[in-house]
Amino acid sequence: MKRTSIALCVSAVSAMLAACGGGSDSLSTNATQLPRLSAAQPATLSGDCAALAARLTFANTTFTSVTDVPAGTLKVAGKSVPEHCVIEGKINQRTSAVDGQTYAIGFEMRLPLAWNGRFFYQANGGLDGNVTPATGVLSGGGPLNNALNMGFAVISSDAGHSGSQNPLFGLDPQARLDYGYNAVATLTPMAKQVIRLAYGKGPDRSYFEGCSNGGRHAMVAASRSFADYDGIIAGDPGFHLPKAAIGELWSAQQLATVATGTTSSGIADITTGLTATERQLIASKIIAKCDSLDGVADGMVQDIKACQANFNLATDVPTCSSNGRDGSCLTAAQKLAVGNMFSGAKNSAGTALYASFPYDVGISGSGWAAWKQGNSISLDPAAAAFVFTSPPQSASILSSMGAYGLNFSMDSDAPKIFATSGVYSESSWSFMTPPNETDLSGLRSRGAKLIVYHGTSDPVFSSNDTTDWYQRLSTASGGDASNFARLFTVAGMNHCSGGPTADQFDMLTPMVAWVEQGQAPNRVIATARDTSNAIPNSEVPTSWGAGRTRPLCAYPKVARYTSGDVNSASSFTCS
Repeated sequence: MKRTSIALCVSAVSAMLAACGGGSDSLSTNATQLPRLSAAQPATLSGDCAALAARLTFANTTFTSVTDVPAGTLKVAGKSVPEHCVIEGKINQRTSAVDGQTYAIGFEMRLPLAWNGRFFYQANGGLDGNVTPATGVLSGGGPLNNALNMGFAVISSDAGHSGSQNPLFGLDPQARLDYGYNAVATLTPMAKQVIRLAYGKGPDRSYFEGCSNGGRHAMVAASRSFADYDGIIAGDPGFHLPKAAIGELWSAQQLATVATGTTSSGIADITTGLTATERQLIASKIIAKCDSLDGVADGMVQDIKACQANFNLATDVPTCSSNGRDGSCLTAAQKLAVGNMFSGAKNSAGTALYASFPYDVGISGSGWAAWKQGNSISLDPAAAAFVFTSPPQSASILSSMGAYGLNFSMDSDAPKIFATSGVYSESSWSFMTPPNETDLSGLRSRGAKLIVYHGTSDPVFSSNDTTDWYQRLSTASGGDASNFARLFTVAGMNHCSGGPTADQFDMLTPMVAWVEQGQAPNRVIATARDTSNAIPNSEVPTSWGAGRTRPLCAYPKVARYTSGDVNSASSFTCS
């Protein structure tokens, strides 16, 4: 590989699995005609990567290197990615007056020599802090392609801090804002300028995609950066992330009440509050009550709303004594704890602090346990303590995050996500969430589009919260938002992927068709990653057979069996 190193600092004053529509599955749409955006036109890189390095310039930006990556060096699902340039850099480097740490918004861009005329912002997850390869990661589990391979110019970033600063970057007020929304706002114009220098024109169309916190970034972009992006894809979006973190602490506290062991640090071992066998028991009872509601017993619950009315934890799961836990029943105390978890976090007055969760078969998934019984006692307390609380907690408590989480007060600590204090002039609720999440008129009026998808077994960001938002968005949009925003729920999927589910799908292809060709997606085909899949998911039941596909239906429609092969999406209609 050829590498050209540069340091161009400028301190001037001033970033496939096809989807298909079906006539019988079509949604009624708002009668208002929206603008049709034109299709992107391809272009070729002007010169080579070394020549590009000499042309790069942008205010307050250091381009640290430009690297040529020959075709075939990078592969996605066995496919060779064409030749491209990798640009690394950082923007707005500074030393914090609060914690003395050095901060910058780090980024990577990948520019294909043969460009399709489109820009792709790859939003990363978690607490960010790492510049992941800017390949243009697509939706769902085990993606078989990426945006770079499809010809997009792609950027990724660390959102304004390094991973070594997690979670203590929350001590710096500007780092909080960069993480919340400012990194996207800062990088977008820089990235578009780099593209203009590289190809002789800016991007014709710009797209944004991410899952989890990346989905939150996407939802925030739909509100704050609506003029900059033509198609935005938000997966399992944590757009109410501070509240969801409180929900995680609530869940940990509930499981602690029924834990039978303690950890090496002396706190309740919440993994003993609900074992894998007990989670599988609950899943089996949900299947027994809900599997056939969509017209066929196939191990998947498509009609998640009807399932909530049919399944009853108290009566459908056997009850045993506290001494009789053998995996065939739950104690009354366990049922209370699980019921509280699914009902959602509340304070002592009974006021909801976060949304409820739907009962679904994905409770058996390892991803469910990883969040509810792992991250809820480590990652989420740290985020709540240092990033979402104003003022942040003292760094001295970093070694006791588990105890902090289990002692977090739903009455006195939870309200701090709405607080400001001294240099922390924006609350986490302000910098983490879309400013007005049901007013997307700016996005809509341009002809830009939004696709949201969410696993119904997501244990950290509630799909109930997302469907509630979509219903409110529809109301605010004259009763129907489907002419610019569509929601797809994914039966059985845990957080962004995994679980007993069909989670391999591509939302970018239908998004481009919607934005540039006016083809609204009524259904998107998803594949279950069994052992024959290029990227298998071990939680797909062997009883499903090979190559199972399902339609993901535009909400509020549900995939219902009609006739034919139970493993084929063509045997289901969206109704």
